[in-house]
Amino acid sequence: MAEENPQLFINRRVGKKDCSEPTIVGRPGVFYDYVPKHHNEDVNFDEDLRKILPLEECVPWYYFNMRVGNVWFEESIIGEGNIFTTGEISCVGTGGPHTLSGKKNLPFDMPHPNKKGWRLRHVCIEGPEIAVYCRGEVPANGVIDLPSYWGGLVNTEDMTINLTPRGHWQELFVQEVRWGRQVVVKNNAGGSIKADYHIIARRLDDDLIVEYEGENYTDYPGGNEGYSFNYEHNYVENLIKETVKNEMRSN
Repeated sequence: MAEENPQLFINRRVGKKDCSEPTIVGRPGVFYDYVPKHHNEDVNFDEDLRKILPLEECVPWYYFNMRVGNVWFEESIIGEGNIFTTGEISCVGTGGPHTLSGKKNLPFDMPHPNKKGWRLRHVCIEGPEIAVYCRGEVPANGVIDLPSYWGGLVNTEDMTINLTPRGHWQELFVQEVRWGRQVVVKNNAGGSIKADYHIIARRLDDDLIVEYEGENYTDYPGGNEGYSFNYEHNYVENLIKETVKNEMRSN
């Protein structure tokens, strides 16, 4: 048999085992690509020997999900998805260190309701309604100009207006609200006005269901589209798993 096919008895050449931690050098690649999984093959397994001893073909795998310890980035992190973490995200940049954490006064960003090409960024306070507030000092003429973006954002017929006199007691009252754009304040005693104001208005799209039966936020009967959450830690792992499953299905 050896004379008919002597190549069967050629010694296999394998790579040299190296358990050190060599530094990776070379020319940096420019393509965004997946990290390939290593093949279960001998190093230097030449093509001639492959023809004689064919390997079974396996499904090619690459690293879609990865578990690592620490990762050091020397350049930018670019992504198209979300970042889920049970801890904090810290960075050191212009103006000193910054930390992003699961704060209760969650910020939100939205298109401006009546100024094309502009956006609004607000920070929420907790309450049983979806509300917006503004505050400041009442002008000397008693006419408070409401923010320009209130039109189309809040119900101007349903506002709570608080007035706080400063320096001395004043008989202040709201005489009228003009066109949902101005609040007119008067002093019943006829004197000057020196006061602060705090105005709260309910958003037009207020559909908040304050109390509902359920074990977690997914049981909310009104749907969770458009909301952000401080996830309880015991839900984070399930949330990540579900997100990964959806990503894998879509790919």
